Amino acid sequence: MANTLFTIAMLIVGLSFLLVTVRFLLGPSVVDRVVALDVLTISSIGLIVLLAHFLDRVIYVDVSIVYAILSFIGVIVIAKYLERSL
Repeated sequence: MANTLFTIAMLIVGLSFLLVTVRFLLGPSVVDRVVALDVLTISSIGLIVLLAHFLDRVIYVDVSIVYAILSFIGVIVIAKYLERSL
């Protein structure tokens, strides 16, 4: 039962990844693309964590934490650049 729920969760996160990729490519403004990039990284972090569960690899959770921290810093840097204060 739990594996079925995790499979459904992986499909939902994968679908959101595809939809946000479309928004990233077609976004009318730079701000829309930055937000889409942030959602893409959140979706990929979710996929990494779900893969960690399926493959029984705890180290993937550590990778996702590091990826989340770097993504957060990257989005902050991009936002500062867009404000022209960097």
